[in-house]
Amino acid sequence: MDALSVTRDGDTTTLTLTRPERRNVLALDVLEALTAAFEDVGRSDARGVVLAAEGPVFSSGHDFADMDGADLAAARHLFRTCTELMDTVQSIPQPVVARVHALATAAGCQLVATCDLAVAAASAGFALPGGRGGLFCHTPAVAVARAVGQKRALEMALTGDVVDAPTAAAWGLVNRCVPDDELDAAVADLLARATRGGRDSKGLGKQAFYAQVGRPQDDAYALAVEVMAAATQTADAREGVAAFLEKRRPELS
Repeated sequence: MDALSVTRDGDTTTLTLTRPERRNVLALDVLEALTAAFEDVGRSDARGVVLAAEGPVFSSGHDFADMDGADLAAARHLFRTCTELMDTVQSIPQPVVARVHALATAAGCQLVATCDLAVAAASAGFALPGGRGGLFCHTPAVAVARAVGQKRALEMALTGDVVDAPTAAAWGLVNRCVPDDELDAAVADLLARATRGGRDSKGLGKQAFYAQVGRPQDDAYALAVEVMAAATQTADAREGVAAFLEKRRPELS
């Protein structure tokens, strides 16, 4: 579709929002296309994913045209479709890095918060502007709160003010803020480091992380113990242990 491009360079797949004239709005068809694209990447042999965008805005979030006159069933479908996208980003085995070059607001900010990792250009910004209008950013706040904590998420959601990139990095919404002309290099470096090692091991680790991170500590450890014990039986784990003991570089998947 004209709102999304998918490219492959070596082991990395890049998904790029390509509707800059509409501020890369996350219209219903875009949400569906992004979900399908992430699912396709998840089934591929790619080792990492970059989520990028073109134009002066990374993404302005939901398309108000999808909400205008929508009944309850239609509105529920829209937000459930968006939630499916967010769940898909975190369920695929590959690390996903958001390349944020500009303003990300509402569901666009939610998408950044949902990605496993994120690098922002110094000129980027982040906002949950619904608090300044008539529709509070309920669903975006779910992902943002899990990244920055309750007080900071509520500050964003209640004020609607833009948080600059250095502050977003300090708060944990993105991993780091870099000069604009260093954005691509920083994204490539972070993804390279996040994808080294065993592909299958990394995928299991990502999925288990999201399964345990919101649980009470006892439950989180119970799940992690079972996953880690099972993981010791995999070929990559056995190769990694053997290589360490034999003081050599492991040959992993």
